[in-house]
Amino acid sequence: MATHSGRHFLQIPGPTNVPDQVLRAISAPTIDHRGPEFAAFTLDLLTALRPVFGTAGPVVVYPASGTGAWEAALVNTLSPEDRVLCFETGHFAALWRKMAESLGLRIDFVPGDWRHGVDPTQMAEHLRPDTAAVCVVHNETSTGVASRIPEIRQALDQAGHPALLLVDAVSSLGSVDFRHDEWGIDVTIAASQKGLMLPPGLGFTAVSAKALAANRSAGLPRSFWDWQPILDANEGGSFPYTPATNLLYGLRESLRMLDEEGLPNVWERHRRHALATRTAVHAWGLGIQCADDREHSATVTAVVLPEADKVRELILREFDMSLGVGLGRLAGQVFRIEHLGHFNDLSLAGTLSGVQMGLRLCGVPIDPAGVAAALEVLGGR
Repeated sequence: MATHSGRHFLQIPGPTNVPDQVLRAISAPTIDHRGPEFAAFTLDLLTALRPVFGTAGPVVVYPASGTGAWEAALVNTLSPEDRVLCFETGHFAALWRKMAESLGLRIDFVPGDWRHGVDPTQMAEHLRPDTAAVCVVHNETSTGVASRIPEIRQALDQAGHPALLLVDAVSSLGSVDFRHDEWGIDVTIAASQKGLMLPPGLGFTAVSAKALAANRSAGLPRSFWDWQPILDANEGGSFPYTPATNLLYGLRESLRMLDEEGLPNVWERHRRHALATRTAVHAWGLGIQCADDREHSATVTAVVLPEADKVRELILREFDMSLGVGLGRLAGQVFRIEHLGHFNDLSLAGTLSGVQMGLRLCGVPIDPAGVAAALEVLGGR
């Protein structure tokens, strides 16, 4: 690997760039997690966390990954042999389905082309009378496709079906308009390393009253993941295990930053960056994995290219910029451009310039007006 000056451009869709002020917060001295100072800190933190999820209810925090939060959502609400409806919208939706099967749940799996989100108009035909839960990935990181959660909730309501709605918001929370309560979501799954601008290590589940009621009769085994001991301890500002203390310091700072910018402004910033990125890709004459204009992700764009790995590897070698690889069935067929988290117009301009230079060095025939087209979007505020 060549030696490079300047900073590394980390443009993968998670873990994302961590702001300096968050890194400084994480580096603070560790304090007694059983003491009164930490209890006051925890109570304040849990209150500050709720608006990002769009909920007035509890948010359970685990020292874990998003995968752990997936398991927590399932084992806290379901029983062995319960029927779960899952949709194949990409790599992570497929992994969630695999986890549910391994836990002894019965899966109704709706196959997909990895170019579209969940079709709300088809929801009713896939529901069965005994469907206990519907699992949906809001923003499929592997494809750059976002499912329309409010329309999915509306379809469930129109069908009059009582199934729980479990939503993976790992790569959308803190970056995209998200409303746990208003959209009638029962469990929202999230993690720290994307829109919340932290290193990996924290997993979250926001929980509705309906999900808490389901928790009381759920029969899947659980211990570490059990909501109730955590919620009981949280009432006094503590946890029933040793928490990831310093990551929680960083979380408090990232929440302060999101509040300072204002969530609507954060959402608009991500929308603009996604539009500018797609504008560049179209100007280059390349394709985008997402096939429905209503479903473009605001946090990641998957660019379709047979030479995807060659281009991505050259860009890393020559320009010290990391782009996302193709995952699952898209391996070697796409590269993914992240526009997520701690990111601004100049960061995006540099990212797209690096991609354009890499494409040209690889001999990919493109129109060199791609970056200029993106700058027109960025300059049109």
